Parts: sequence; structure tokens; C-alpha cells
Amino acid sequence: MSEESLSRVYTINLGRAWLTPEYRRTDRVVNMIKEFAEKHMKSSEIKLDQDLNRQVWSRGKTNPPRKVRVKMVKDEDDVVTVSLYEEPETTVSTTPAIESKPAEESKPAETTEKTEESK
Repeated sequence: MSEESLSRVYTINLGRAWLTPEYRRTDRVVNMIKEFAEKHMKSSEIKLDQDLNRQVWSRGKTNPPRKVRVKMVKDEDDVVTVSLYEEPETTVSTTPAIESKPAEESKPAETTEKTEESK
């Protein structure tokens, strides 16, 4: 199997970081992310993306996030890059639902007219 650019998306639970003292929590979160990537991507070279690092450290050293959604990419040199996962934007068309509702509303009006004619 070719591992030229193996890419996976994970949600990492970081709740165990709260077992460590407050002044070491964010340091522990960074280590937990690296350990998770090492275990799941089978590589010892792990690099964290700058945006991920900023999000982890955004609330300070004592209050890191409880969960983080990441994308891990392993290149041909067995270097794993861990970055924030950004969901692709999907455009959902709501026009068919809007068009079908007026059609349904007009049907009961037609049926009432027919019943009045038959009387």
C-alpha cells in the first residue's frame, strides 16, 4: 500500500489533562496530541501545525480545550503533520422544500372547492 499522503481526521478527547496540575495542563495537552498521532499514524516524527498550537494555547496555560478535531497527514518521509480540521462548506439548496409547500397548500383549497360544487 502506498503511503504517499495518508490523511485521516480524528476528534481527540483531552479531558485527562485535567488530572495534571493547572500550571501544566496545556503542556500535557500538546503531549497528548503528539502521543495520539504517534499511536494512530505509526510514526515517531510528529509536527503540530501553527494554527492548532494557537488554538490549544488560546485560553492560556490552565484552561486548554476539552476536545479538538484534527486532520493528520503522513507524507512519504513518515513525517506526520497535525492540523486543525476545517469542514468543507456544503451548500444546501432549500428551494425545493419551499416550492413544494405552496403546492401542498393549494391542494387542500382545490379539494374544498370540489366539495362545495358537489353540494
